Amino acid sequence: MSKNLLFILALIIIILTAYFTLAVNSGLPKAPARNEVETAVNQAKHLFGLEKQAGRDFSSGPCLSNALLPGWVLDIAHNPRQAIDDLPENQCSSYREGRALHFVELDPEGNLIRAQ
Repeated sequence: MSKNLLFILALIIIILTAYFTLAVNSGLPKAPARNEVETAVNQAKHLFGLEKQAGRDFSSGPCLSNALLPGWVLDIAHNPRQAIDDLPENQCSSYREGRALHFVELDPEGNLIRAQ
């Protein structure tokens, strides 16, 4: 084989490898988000346990943390939702005001309702 043909073949292989690497790795940013949700839920359950041991009353559906993780809050709500859960004093101010973009919602028994 000539040197030019080998060079072109090597160049094609490099370009194809780069293309497939980019195509396969394009979904990677989604994985840390899932890990972040899991971390937030674990932290929420831990904080709930500490508050429960301290004797905190969860019946009104209070906000337990405006800073669970950066950008995350922890709110207690009823499942199914009750009117008391929609009162501003029972919601996390950081989320209402847009300073936090994500929340973990636990019911008064500490069960996960949703995290987003």
